[in-house]
Amino acid sequence: MDIAFFTWEYPPRIVGGLGVYSYEVTRRYVKMGHNVYVFTLNDGNLKTRELIGGVEVHRPLLMDITSIMFDIVASELKNWGPGFKFFSDIYLYNLLSASKLVNDLHRFEGYKFDIVSVHDWLSVIAGLLVKKHLGIPMAFHIHSTERGRTLGNGSMTVMELERKGADGADKIVTVSYAMKSELETLGFPISKVEVVYNGVDPDKYDPSKIDRGEVYKLRERYGVKEDEKIILFIGRLTAVKGVDKLIQAMSYIAAKHPEAKLIVVGLGELRDYLVNLTKTLNLEDKVILRFDFLSEDERILHYAMSDICVFPSLYEPFGIVSLEAMSMAKPVVVGAAGISGMREIVVPSGENQTGIHVDPRRPEDIAWGINILLDDPKLAEKLGRNGRRRVLEEFTWDRIAEKTIEIYEKLIKK
Repeated sequence: MDIAFFTWEYPPRIVGGLGVYSYEVTRRYVKMGHNVYVFTLNDGNLKTRELIGGVEVHRPLLMDITSIMFDIVASELKNWGPGFKFFSDIYLYNLLSASKLVNDLHRFEGYKFDIVSVHDWLSVIAGLLVKKHLGIPMAFHIHSTERGRTLGNGSMTVMELERKGADGADKIVTVSYAMKSELETLGFPISKVEVVYNGVDPDKYDPSKIDRGEVYKLRERYGVKEDEKIILFIGRLTAVKGVDKLIQAMSYIAAKHPEAKLIVVGLGELRDYLVNLTKTLNLEDKVILRFDFLSEDERILHYAMSDICVFPSLYEPFGIVSLEAMSMAKPVVVGAAGISGMREIVVPSGENQTGIHVDPRRPEDIAWGINILLDDPKLAEKLGRNGRRRVLEEFTWDRIAEKTIEIYEKLIKK
């Protein structure tokens, strides 16, 4: 099968979960014997064409079209501020990538494509153009929705692009049954929707391969003593991730477990607010804030250092970080209200329990979940072991790639 794969982030440029997903599944498609051609964004410093692990990657060079776009787009986009250039870049990336595929690769170089795979609204325009000009089926992967990401306050333009993608797609693939329910609520064509979970590489995220000396050095870097417990949050510092509620929860946790320290690592618009919140609550000796984007190796080491990983998202279609923590045999506390894929990933009770479900809107409930694990280290250890086993059984990238290819093959046969 020859797959045209459109994703705005791809190595070496990874911003979040979509970049990880794109890299992992495309490599496995190649190992399964398929040809994969990725079209992704170029920041101006990357090669326009190269092979990465057998995947042919194309990155058309962009130009700054913001001054022209500003005069012709919907008025609400003009209120994006600095984000308007991002929209302009995405728009141009879509046009140039689709043109390169249709005109250069297909028409002049003789490439043949069986399916076009597009990911979120960021690649919808390119997917629709390729489908129209080559007459091949389009799979639209929805990893999250604009309404959900913004808690109902998003861009109407982006929502309309999502809708056009859904209407024009031959198949919609989403990341959890929670997301499928959300799409149905929003009026998407539910008969087109299939669910395929995200995954993790358990060979990379393997606690048995960790250098304990490096873990010790990392604890020293944060100034955490040997007898202190580490609660870890890794993620974007945005309202939807619930990190502010997690910091508020530390007031309740510290009262019962003064040995606990919260380490928050990430980037986002809540940076200044979180600094002020920590000061206001007098938690500066309990909360360590690091504003940074971690490489994968650093992220793995942070999981290894932690005792409990907490992801109290208010909206989380899937939540790869929870899988990464589980693969590292760490117990997890996750937000399970509203649209939450983590509610499906993390088993909250029984012999196969892997973590605790909490209401991410209530700091006291987050604290309750964390305190259960701090109260009972043996339970925490058991949940970590269960989590690792669940990942190996259900959430490897090999399994996810195989399920996705099955959907693509059925689509092509139609």
